[in-house]
Amino acid sequence: MKRAHLLCLVAITGAGLIGFSGCGNSGASASNAPGGRGGKKGMGGGDVPVMVAVAAQKNVPVEIQVIGNVEAYSTISVKAQVTGELTNVYFHEGDYVRKNDLLFRIDPRPLQAALNQAKANLAKDEASLGQAEANLARDAAQARYAESQANRYQQLFEQKIISRDQAEQLRATADAAVQAVAADRATIESQKATIGASRAAVENAQVQLGYTEIRSPIDGRTGNLTVKLGNVVMANSQELMTINQVEPIYVTFAVPESQLPAIKQYMAEGRLPVRARPQDDPGGEEQGILTFVDNAVDTTTGTIKLKGTFPNGDRKLWPGQFVRVTLRLTTQQNAVVVPNEAVQTGQNGSYIYVVKQDRTVESRPVTVGARVDQDSVVESGLEPGETVVTEGQLRLAPGSRVVVRDGKGGGGGRRGGNGGGGGGRRGGEQQKS
Repeated sequence: MKRAHLLCLVAITGAGLIGFSGCGNSGASASNAPGGRGGKKGMGGGDVPVMVAVAAQKNVPVEIQVIGNVEAYSTISVKAQVTGELTNVYFHEGDYVRKNDLLFRIDPRPLQAALNQAKANLAKDEASLGQAEANLARDAAQARYAESQANRYQQLFEQKIISRDQAEQLRATADAAVQAVAADRATIESQKATIGASRAAVENAQVQLGYTEIRSPIDGRTGNLTVKLGNVVMANSQELMTINQVEPIYVTFAVPESQLPAIKQYMAEGRLPVRARPQDDPGGEEQGILTFVDNAVDTTTGTIKLKGTFPNGDRKLWPGQFVRVTLRLTTQQNAVVVPNEAVQTGQNGSYIYVVKQDRTVESRPVTVGARVDQDSVVESGLEPGETVVTEGQLRLAPGSRVVVRDGKGGGGGRRGGNGGGGGGRRGGEQQKS
């Protein structure tokens, strides 16, 4: 008995295909039991366990998702417009300031003195104008008297009462008085021009004095203070700090130039919504609208620059920050969607395994559109309500019979495997006997 069993084992090990019929014991019949065949079927050509899903129909947003960069709505570089000592700073670095809030004060005393001097010069010029006007009135009166006297003496000369010399002398006096009046009028005009220059000097001095107080031109957040209190600042040469306007705020991003026709088409129909979310922030997205499309495509990258404007009321977006940007173009109505896992890629393109009524599968070529979260849009090749395989495709071929992995109809396969194992164990026990 032991020698016979040994020969059987050698035959199985060497050839692998030789049966037990030559052994002449009961273990051979046990290995060919239905339980053994069941185990082989479950591992090879039996029902393939798979996971499935049903193709659904719903409205799907058509979106472009890229990485963008937050950009301040406006950036102001604050510089002094007059030279002087920085005597006061009215904010802390990083504070939010409002338009017209006082930020800095430069020593106003030198400019105040210049203003006082300009006002004094203006007052002197106005007094000179008054004097010139008085001289004009005096000389005008004298001219009138000289003219009337010259006319009388001319009549006396004509009557041969006085000599020609006396008449001509009075005429010359009258003419001189007229020229004096003309000179007074010219002096008045000159004084008026001088007063205009003095008033301009006063206004300039007032403007220069106003520059000693530096106020915020916008609402925004202050940056780093580069000049400390007590230093002397030079006019228009040194940046004191910057202010970034963050309400509203821009998000700049670039999209492939192939998307430009669609963007232009949908922008013509209305405003396009844009969403932005910081990459490391799991919170909600910020909502904005597309407000800018660049006037040229970047030839080095093949992309075009766009900007979205966001209210940023909670100041969640920060200048320079990288964000995930989603630009929604439109909404595709009644689109057929399946889980992303259902779509397979082969030599001839995308395909999906579709489960038919008899539980066999069909390899269906499909045209896949946009991906939306965990789903893919199937533009053609699939109808709503059809069952597709989402897991287990590697063991499938067209015509394979499947069983859903949730346990429905799969007990026979598992039982067959267990039966095969039982048959093997019983054969082993008979060999040992």
